[in-house]
Amino acid sequence: MAQPVTQMVTFPSEGRQLAAFLALPGGSGQGEGPYPGVVVIHEIYGLNDNIKDIALRLAAEGYAALAVDLFSAGNRTVCMFRMMSGLILNSLNHRGVRDLRHALDFLAQQPAVDGQRLGAIGFCMGGSLAIAWACTDSRLRAIAPFYGMNPRPLEAVRRACPVVGSYPEQDFTAAAGRKLDEVLDRYQIPHDIKIYPGAKHSFFNDRGSNYHPVAAQDSWQRVLSFFREHVLAPRSQALQ
Repeated sequence: MAQPVTQMVTFPSEGRQLAAFLALPGGSGQGEGPYPGVVVIHEIYGLNDNIKDIALRLAAEGYAALAVDLFSAGNRTVCMFRMMSGLILNSLNHRGVRDLRHALDFLAQQPAVDGQRLGAIGFCMGGSLAIAWACTDSRLRAIAPFYGMNPRPLEAVRRACPVVGSYPEQDFTAAAGRKLDEVLDRYQIPHDIKIYPGAKHSFFNDRGSNYHPVAAQDSWQRVLSFFREHVLAPRSQALQ
């Protein structure tokens, strides 16, 4: 497959302009597509090379990936504080979730994107946002949270789309993953939640000290398999 086509873009959200890294499958712009789309949500470190690499990996798998910089419209420290406090105090309708809705608006409107096949993947803070967002936006067909916290109230996940979640055993989020698994079972939401023994927080980041190659490889394959079933396939097949 040809190399992904990439560019930095901006999109409007509540009177601000947010930056994002857009990666399209190789050959896009040459009559191919439309492609299913995935929003990539970063950790507290912001839109760094690791998050861009994840967008590129998704593009290589046939997805149009939009990695959003949720801190790009202001002071990064202030943005980070507001984002984390919002996840605790108002997880279902704070600015981060609203920004992600606008990001999906932008992605779905791209000529190369199939607006009926959309998903999201997020890490740490981004994983928490992905779960909260999935409770409020019916356009999402699947999400892949990594070591994220659960929304409040947790019962809101009864409105969520299918979830493939990955959590490290040696981390406080492991308990959140187990609880999420139970609640998704209760509401009969399709899901695949896995806790990785020996793994620590940010185990998927191959540029960080906690990188766990076995857990990272296995979780990535689970995400791809789950997305093939729930996002990549035409809606008629996904609903069967």
